[in-house]
Amino acid sequence: MSLQITSLNSGSNGNCYYVGNAKEAVLIDAGISCRETERRMKRLGLRMDSVKAIFISHEHSDHIRGLEVLSRKYSLPVYITENTMHHGNLNLDALYVRRFDEYAPISVGDLSVTAFPKFHDAIEPRSFMISCQDIRIGVFTDIGAPCDHLIRHFQQCHAAFLEANYDEQMLEKGRYPFYLKKRIRGGKGHLSNTQALELFKAHKPPFMSHLLLSHLSRDNNNPELVLELFRPHAGRTQVIVASRDVETAVYHISSNYQPPAPKVEYVQGQLAF
Repeated sequence: MSLQITSLNSGSNGNCYYVGNAKEAVLIDAGISCRETERRMKRLGLRMDSVKAIFISHEHSDHIRGLEVLSRKYSLPVYITENTMHHGNLNLDALYVRRFDEYAPISVGDLSVTAFPKFHDAIEPRSFMISCQDIRIGVFTDIGAPCDHLIRHFQQCHAAFLEANYDEQMLEKGRYPFYLKKRIRGGKGHLSNTQALELFKAHKPPFMSHLLLSHLSRDNNNPELVLELFRPHAGRTQVIVASRDVETAVYHISSNYQPPAPKVEYVQGQLAF
């Protein structure tokens, strides 16, 4: 048994992550249009009728932009906190709105989804762990700083989407105004490449087969740069950059997967190794 995972898009222009088994799947966030979600899933050979629920991490537009149409068209339940829905000004059919509490597992078929708090400048931001039998997938983006919640869950993951938003020097020397630089690196914004790497080095479990570096900034990061940073520490974990312009390949995650020796390659238009 394995879980299939892919990033349909990852970045400030829209975020949407797919995790599923042979029967059912969930989307974490819906930050690209319904039409683009459909197109990208079709290209990957994934079926919309396998998606049984959408989980929303927070109310920023790059995580909810396609939510209303997607939920309405496919009658999909949306798991979202009340404050997130209110602050996102969302007009969702009440029939499909589901509340969730942190650390309370939610069953979606054979999948189990657990939310927990994170540092981000949103009203009730949450990260997610998706599990099926003994396979565990983490979705850890839009995080200002690593916390005990994140570390504990990262240590359990067979695969994870982990934010590596910016390079410190590129941000410092870049064109962003000071207030925005302060917001990004201020502890409730985003994880830097270095912060992501330190988390990976200190807490990667020996069975982690795939790491998808996510939510890279277009202006303050570079895929080749972050891969060069991670390469010496990857071991037998395959590290992929999730693109902000195109979907990744579908990766099959199992609890007994033996990843190949590291190599550099292009995967669906993105560098990986």
